[in-house]
Amino acid sequence: MARKKLPKGWTEGSVEDLLGLTEDEAAIVEMRVRLAEKVREKRRARRITQKELAKRIQSTQPRVARLEQADASMEMLIRALFALGSDRKEIGRLLAA
Repeated sequence: MARKKLPKGWTEGSVEDLLGLTEDEAAIVEMRVRLAEKVREKRRARRITQKELAKRIQSTQPRVARLEQADASMEMLIRALFALGSDRKEIGRLLAA
């Protein structure tokens, strides 16, 4: 497959390169994104609103919205998954993926 020509001054690279992330930092970002995607998936599958999930985890709807965008601590992501019925094994598999 031929590469597209980039506009003048643009370079091609990874997000890790752009942000200057170490391998460990990039792995943490990837784990946070996987957990957030699973929270959204499980919440929707159970037909629970963000407001209802917020009540379960003693938080607010805007915080759940940010959580689903991976803008939350690992603790909050895991707390939300537990509230949605996940167990330690499932969360472990998500983190190890």
